[in-house]
Amino acid sequence: MNRNRDLAKNTVIIAAGKICTQFLSFFLLPLYTYLLSVEEYGIFDLLNTYVMLLVPLVTLQIEEALFRFLIDVRNDYNQKKMLVSTALMFAIIQCVIYAVIFLVVAHFIQNEYKYFLLTNVIVYIMSNTTLQLARGLGDNLAYAFGGFITAITIISFNIIFLVIFKMGATGMFMSIFIAHSVCFLFVFFTKKIYSYISIEKVSIIKLKELLRYSIPLVPNAMSWWILNTSDRVVVSLVLGVAANGVLSIAHKFSSVYIMFYNIFNLTWIESAAVHINDDDCDEFFSNIISIAFRIFSAGALIIIACMPFLFPVLINEKFIDAYYQIPIFMLSAFFNIVLALYSVVYVAMKLTRELFKTTMVAGIINVVLCGLLIKNIGLYAASIASAVSYGSMMIYRYFDTKKYIDIQFSIKVLASTVVMFTFLFITYYKNNRTLNGIALLVTILYSIYLNREIICDSIYIFKNIMRKYF
Repeated sequence: MNRNRDLAKNTVIIAAGKICTQFLSFFLLPLYTYLLSVEEYGIFDLLNTYVMLLVPLVTLQIEEALFRFLIDVRNDYNQKKMLVSTALMFAIIQCVIYAVIFLVVAHFIQNEYKYFLLTNVIVYIMSNTTLQLARGLGDNLAYAFGGFITAITIISFNIIFLVIFKMGATGMFMSIFIAHSVCFLFVFFTKKIYSYISIEKVSIIKLKELLRYSIPLVPNAMSWWILNTSDRVVVSLVLGVAANGVLSIAHKFSSVYIMFYNIFNLTWIESAAVHINDDDCDEFFSNIISIAFRIFSAGALIIIACMPFLFPVLINEKFIDAYYQIPIFMLSAFFNIVLALYSVVYVAMKLTRELFKTTMVAGIINVVLCGLLIKNIGLYAASIASAVSYGSMMIYRYFDTKKYIDIQFSIKVLASTVVMFTFLFITYYKNNRTLNGIALLVTILYSIYLNREIICDSIYIFKNIMRKYF
């Protein structure tokens, strides 16, 4: 019970720092889609996609290794100092090397926004490394507040640069640079990270140990990039950046959904790593995964059911083509979450090579399928390829993780979830207001029934808290 309580507590702490800002950002979509052209939004999204590609190549995922190894030495100050000094020094050296290479290559790049690929990659690396450090030290509150500051800063400067100064995509890129810089400075000084930095503590032996863990994560990250964002590159090349702008909007809704899982996943990974060797780990993992599956399947279904009513309110009509891609992207996001739920087994057991194998295959499937279909079915190629690749990886990893942990799913819950997704897809594409209303009502009732035990427990806990303080 303590394990579940710790997981819930840490999840709530991190969620508190992200949910309100993510929702505010989400509901600013009408502003973004009104002020930016489809082409501007497309190029902004495309360059951010390249930033996400470059970051793991530069850092070699050293920040992920820092987080994982700090968990094991939280009570040993000397080891923490050695890990932090070694990882940060490596990250700084890698950033310098990247800057030199970029400045040479930049002469051959014809794009007015190209230098944001230098500045935004570096500040993202520094902010993310310090955030992972805070997590590794067990300070989820600092991690959450750092994320909160980043989101609020991006939103605030986007409004200033877009509404007041009319800076378009340039303003959005500058907002990201400022936000990650502020986040880095906040975490660096509030966590007194400078107290963990010592040139004398930099260890080549420790660096090799960190890199043995992190380097296999690089191709895995590349595979995830291929899986998550390569469709945008293919769409931009074949259909143009305007089509990528439409695709980016279609992704926004599944991205918000994924954001909620990522909040949970941050603490789920930590909890899994701590309890992977417990005698009852099979039961513990199955219980947590079962609860999460019910919650996130209900979330995906409700978002799809709400789209016929929300989309016209939130999104400018010039992005209307995005509406038809949303359910398929939501399905692929659901597959992504399900496979991520039990993939923490690999991280907890430090089997990072296993992550790479399946992600790479799924990434290849995504690119090939998108490339084959795009000229015939347009944007549907991206969403369908995404769903097929995530679905295939979800099935494979479920059976593969059984070699380490015997995770059990309820057949009844799985079957009812398939039925509900099928029902919603039919009513969604019928595009009938009455049918959409019925589908929303049915989905809400189903979601309440599916999560009735969780809802009852939550009400009971809330009542106890209210009695205690009031």
